[in-house]
Amino acid sequence: MSAKHGHFALSRRLVLGAGLAVAGGGQALADREPLKPPPALGPLPASWARAEAIALWPGAAPNGPFKAQPVPADFPPGFFRNVAQPSLHVFRPAKSNGKAVLIAPGGAYSFVVGTHEGVAVAEALATRGYTAFVLIYRLPGEGWSEFWNVPLQDAQRALRLVRANARRFGFEPGRVAALGFSAGGHLIASLATEHAETLYAPRDAADALSARPAAVGLIYPVITLALPYANPQTRLSLLGPAPTEDLVARRSPQRHVSAETPPCFLAHALDDTAVPPENSLMMLEALRKAGVRAEAHFLEEGGHGFGLGSPNAPDGRWLDLFDLWLQRAVAG
Repeated sequence: MSAKHGHFALSRRLVLGAGLAVAGGGQALADREPLKPPPALGPLPASWARAEAIALWPGAAPNGPFKAQPVPADFPPGFFRNVAQPSLHVFRPAKSNGKAVLIAPGGAYSFVVGTHEGVAVAEALATRGYTAFVLIYRLPGEGWSEFWNVPLQDAQRALRLVRANARRFGFEPGRVAALGFSAGGHLIASLATEHAETLYAPRDAADALSARPAAVGLIYPVITLALPYANPQTRLSLLGPAPTEDLVARRSPQRHVSAETPPCFLAHALDDTAVPPENSLMMLEALRKAGVRAEAHFLEEGGHGFGLGSPNAPDGRWLDLFDLWLQRAVAG
């Protein structure tokens, strides 16, 4: 381990110890009922088409021009690419609890997963009283200049627009949280730490509002973009093939945690091989050093990209825990 990762030594031993404990119980694992996966992926449900869609930017998005990229014929339905105009898709509860959640799905900054990390999560939150906004954000590799800033521009603008629409949708503007998965977790962690970074010229009155979420949830998030723990595709998509050390540091949120970072909830599976759990451990350590309220759940199994999780395992309970935590983190 290099010197710059030395202060994560204790956290790394925690993960390795958990892995050894799992390996030592191999026979017990073999006797377990297999994980039941979440519902099969498929086209977006009809509720997606019924949801109100709000264009993020009046006119063209910043840092253009957009350049469409080829999409394979067998590309999964409900996974978004070629996002020229990012948007918010609104899922309203039957009765509002006065809170809203901005959702950023994952996709390694190569696509946006609108299905199990988007609409499915939004509907589940709406049943709990939250007004949920799914963000379909721009992707760095689609022609934009200063492409490493583009998703964060959209996240800042989205949080401000959600806040600006609070009265219309029936929640309090100060009680807006944000939730991200995988690369979307990186985006929300970046929003939590860099909400005040000036990345675009104001477009309207909404841009006078704060982009700081009241609290954030990070689910199997990419946090560091430094090797060896960065997800390679996320790093490549956001920073390009040969990023400078300064750019890597600038877009690694754990390096920018401060007293202004909002309270944070983390959930990560220890058997995640796509985004190592060291990512969440780094973020947790940074939050604790800065005195930021935090809660973290490290699951024995679940892998990566489990969305709402399996109905017969703890990874299928994280949303209940997040809901309970969020009710206390954003009280009033």
